[in-house]
Amino acid sequence: MKEDQSEPENAKPEEEKDDNSIAKVKGKSASTKVKNKEVDPKINVKPMPNAAEPQAQNKPDKPKGGNRILFILAILGIIAGLVSAYLFGMERKAQPPVFKPVSNPYDSAIYANGMIESDQPSGADINIFPEVSGPITQVLAQEGQQVSVDTLLFKIDDSVQKANVALAEANLKAAQDQYNKRRAAYDIDPQAISKDVLDTAEDAVIQADSALKAANALLQYYSVKAPIAGVVLAVNTAVGSYVSPQGSYDTYTELFDPLVVMSGPQDTMDVRCYIDEILVSRLPSKWHIQAQMQIIGTDIKVPLEFVRIQPYVSPKIELSNEKQEQVDLRVLPVIFKFKKEDLPVYPGQMVNIFIGQK
Repeated sequence: MKEDQSEPENAKPEEEKDDNSIAKVKGKSASTKVKNKEVDPKINVKPMPNAAEPQAQNKPDKPKGGNRILFILAILGIIAGLVSAYLFGMERKAQPPVFKPVSNPYDSAIYANGMIESDQPSGADINIFPEVSGPITQVLAQEGQQVSVDTLLFKIDDSVQKANVALAEANLKAAQDQYNKRRAAYDIDPQAISKDVLDTAEDAVIQADSALKAANALLQYYSVKAPIAGVVLAVNTAVGSYVSPQGSYDTYTELFDPLVVMSGPQDTMDVRCYIDEILVSRLPSKWHIQAQMQIIGTDIKVPLEFVRIQPYVSPKIELSNEKQEQVDLRVLPVIFKFKKEDLPVYPGQMVNIFIGQK
């Protein structure tokens, strides 16, 4: 019984033994480290944070001036919006027109677009084309020049044709000499030469004379003259340019233009107005028709005198300068005339036309 009681008092649990042994080992290791390393008194040894206490998290500081900048920008935006609203909301007075707008001079009238042209029976300008080909050697006409009938406008190189004329003259001389010889022989002795040979020689002279006349006539085509008295509107050629009966080639439009465009005398001019086919039924009769022209961009108004109606409704290609109208608009041409005097108008100019009834 004594043995049983003594054992629990003297004996220690295994766990306590293990803890003591571990503690002794740790103590020895710590003491050996302290002995091996000299402790610096200047080093501040910070206590290890307790695992149980949560570590303080470092939070970034918010900029203090950010809200102030946003506030200033918002105020500036509001001010800019108010200023813009004030400026755009201001009522601005419209400027007066440079010239008085077009107005209807009659109680009831038809409005039409018009184009000024030269006063001629046909009403069209004269387009002059050469009848032969060759380079231009002289241009004698100037734009705006008033010319009379047969005034020389330009010349084409005629050196080859002059050689043909000289050849025709030589052929005529040879044929004439041959005929004179045979005629003399026949007059001396009718039996020396037959009548057929004499007639053939005479025919050769007639043919050579006709060839010379044709060569001289063709030579005249190399000097182009004015067919009528009038004004030169445009010259579409220059010295050295090659021309043909088709005209002068334009590199911009890639078309052939007439060498010279002329109009009649400009003391009296015509205006061709184009009336929409919808308004043709409202056109007054030629005995009661009256019209007035207003030059675009000015206050100038000119009374017109009725000339004639071109009785053919056609597409409006003269005003648009298009070969084919995109819109099928057809018009009736009506021609009036007026005295030019000192009016600032030129052929091809667009004007406004009002047609009323007397």
